Amino acid sequence: MTVADSSAAVALERRSSTAWITLERPEAMNAFDPALIFQLSAAVREAADDPSVRVLVITGSGRAFSAGADLKAISSPDGDVDADAMLAFVAEAAAMIETVAAVGKPVIAAVNGLALAGGLELALACDLIIASDRALLGDAHSNFGLLPGAGGSVRLTRRIGASAAKRLMYSGDSAPAPDLVVCGLVDEVVPADLLESKVEDLAAQFAAKSPPGLAAMKRLVDHASDSSLADALEAEQRELARHAHSPDLAEGLAAFRAKRAPVFGSASSSSNPTMESK
Repeated sequence: MTVADSSAAVALERRSSTAWITLERPEAMNAFDPALIFQLSAAVREAADDPSVRVLVITGSGRAFSAGADLKAISSPDGDVDADAMLAFVAEAAAMIETVAAVGKPVIAAVNGLALAGGLELALACDLIIASDRALLGDAHSNFGLLPGAGGSVRLTRRIGASAAKRLMYSGDSAPAPDLVVCGLVDEVVPADLLESKVEDLAAQFAAKSPPGLAAMKRLVDHASDSSLADALEAEQRELARHAHSPDLAEGLAAFRAKRAPVFGSASSSSNPTMESK
């Protein structure tokens, strides 16, 4: 497991079975530039491919989770915009966020501060959003005449519904994390000084479960969000049929009979890809 050096835009650290990936551009509010995009994609892939890692956490350093795209990267000093260059930059950011979404392991966004525009899109690509009580989240694209281009309009709508998504997108406003629990944008809010320990506890809880079992659950939930009821039920039966032969299922039942905690091994996860196509 690699830990990025102090000059890197992203740090990757392994803590037990969890990989902590931290955006390290605090002076720029962890905004996306080409280096951060490349390094975050690489860190996510490294963690996803490591069989000893069962959970990924993405967070930011300083006051922000991420303020989104570094606008200096898509405009010249005089303010002119090269549309082709902008589209290429957004495509790279979108590919990075899809890399996060495709991980076949639990991914937690530990939102420590501002999560705006592309930063919100990154958080939405994670499975859970656990936020500090000091965090602010918003779409913000409309504030600069921009459009979401990394899945924001899709994932935000699916997460909180059309009208709530439109309000955030049209207004460009950011809202305190505690106000966003009721609509489902944020899963849980904790005091800022407890965010890291809360996420560590949650990650440890997930890591104790069957890796292929959680991977199958993730596939099923993601598939169900844009499938008919019949298709989703059929997919559930297919996954169950495959999982019926998993050593982890046998271990779980053996542990139940012996009245002990199951110990799920990583060997059985080799038959389940860690990166999934959405």
